[in-house]
Amino acid sequence: MAIEEVESLRETADNGYWYADQDATRRGVTVLNALRRYRSAEAAMRRRTRSSMGMGETDLLAVRFLLDAKRRGEQVSPKDLTSYLGISSASTTILIDRLVKSGHVERQPHPTDRRGLIIVPTSHTDEEVRNTLGKMHSGMISVAEDLDPAEVAAIVGFLDRVCEVIDDVESDESRTR
Repeated sequence: MAIEEVESLRETADNGYWYADQDATRRGVTVLNALRRYRSAEAAMRRRTRSSMGMGETDLLAVRFLLDAKRRGEQVSPKDLTSYLGISSASTTILIDRLVKSGHVERQPHPTDRRGLIIVPTSHTDEEVRNTLGKMHSGMISVAEDLDPAEVAAIVGFLDRVCEVIDDVESDESRTR
């Protein structure tokens, strides 16, 4: 292998991926590295949000799930939360107790099942999330609004295809277990 080829492969490896030196592959690596930088920035933002709100990762996921359900007009039972988070019912009870104690959620009677409960985020939680993430979301929307329709189609198409690849890999792994 020529020294130039080794240097090219080393440069590609330094960028986070190890592939043959081809123009299409370089473009692909460039895009995947940008996606990796985005994911790192998003992970850092989630850490800051958790720290700001005094929550763990599962707590924040639960709150986001509850806020999304509330916006859709859906009710969430503890069983729904257990299923979404993939944790045990005992862990869900502890999680809900913790979120009730911190003032982020409330237990309310189920409107049609007198023995059941629903879990509802408090208005304080919605405000806190908006205050914590509002500036970032506004900036992201602004960037997205600057895209022309062809750019939107390309980005959405790319991300949808990447999601399909990831889902296929997860499906393959679950079939081999």
